Amino acid sequence: MFNRILVPLDQSPIAECVLPHLVAFAAVYDAQVTLIHVMECPTPASRLQPIDPLSWRLCKSEAEAYLNDVASRLFQAGLETEPILLEGQSAQTIIEYAHSNAINLIMISSHGRTGMSRWNVNSVVRKIIQESLISSVVIRAYNPVVDILEGLQYKRLLVPLDGSLRSECVLPTAATLTEKHRASLLLAHVVVKPEMPRQTPLNQDDLDLIQRFVDRNLSAANDYFKRLLTRLGVDFVPRLLVSENIAISLHQLVEDEAVDLVVISAHGYSGHANWPYGSLTTSFIEYGTTPLLIVQDLEPNDVALSEAQAAAKEVKGH
Repeated sequence: MFNRILVPLDQSPIAECVLPHLVAFAAVYDAQVTLIHVMECPTPASRLQPIDPLSWRLCKSEAEAYLNDVASRLFQAGLETEPILLEGQSAQTIIEYAHSNAINLIMISSHGRTGMSRWNVNSVVRKIIQESLISSVVIRAYNPVVDILEGLQYKRLLVPLDGSLRSECVLPTAATLTEKHRASLLLAHVVVKPEMPRQTPLNQDDLDLIQRFVDRNLSAANDYFKRLLTRLGVDFVPRLLVSENIAISLHQLVEDEAVDLVVISAHGYSGHANWPYGSLTTSFIEYGTTPLLIVQDLEPNDVALSEAQAAAKEVKGH
C-alpha cells in the first residue's frame, strides 16, 4: 500500500526520531524511500539583506553531506534511500514534491530544529499534514522510542472504529503491520451516551431511556465486531467503551493499554470533504502522545478549499 515514502529532515537530531520507524515501515512494504531537505529561502517580506552566495553554497554543501550521511546510516541498516535537496519554503516545497512524485506516505517528526515547544506538532509539520492530504505518520519527538535504527517492533496497535466504511479503510494496513510486527491489535469503539435536556436533573425515565439507548448500541457494536472477526483475517482484541466523550475515552485507552501505534482514518462516518481531517483525527494530531498513522481516505481534489486557500490560489494564479 505504501510503496513510496517521503521523509522530511531538517538536519536536527530531533527530527531523526522518525528514522527507526522508517526502517520498520519500509521493511513491511518494501517501499522506495526519499529523504528530503529544503533549504529555506527568505521571503521578500523577511529579507533584510541580500543572501551571501558563498554562505549559501557552504550551507548547501553541509546539507548535501548531511543527507548523504543519513542515507549511508540507513543503508547500513538495510534500507536504500534517495536523498533530495531542494530550495524554497519548507512546507510548500515538500507538499509540491510529494504531489509531483506520487508519494503515498509522509513520515515526519513532530518537531525539528526549532526545538520542542508547548505545541504537540510544530507549524511546519501541521502545514504538511494538513495540506498535503497524503497518508502520514507523525512521530512524537518528545517521546522517542529507540536510539538505534534497526529492530523497532510495534507491540500494541490501536484502531478506533465507528462502524463506517471510511473508518475501516485502515484495517488492511493495521492487519499487515500487526502480522509483520507480531503485535496485538486493539479495535476500539465508543458508544456515546445521548445528551438529554439539562435544565432540570434527569429523572428515572430519562436515565432508563439513556440506558436502553446504550444497551442497544452495545449489542450492535458486539455484532459488528463478530462480523469483523470473520472478515479481517487476523486476531484482534475488541474494546467497547461507553462514554460521553469519544476522544477523551480513546486517549485514555491508549495510555491504559500501553499502545505504541495508533492507526486511524482521516475521516469517520460524520466526516465530510470540507476539512482534511475529522474531529477525532484532529484530536489525535493535536493531543496524542504516541506515534500516529493517518490513512487519508480522500483524494486531494475531493477536499474543498478553505477561503484562505482559495484566496492564496487566486493570488498565485495572477
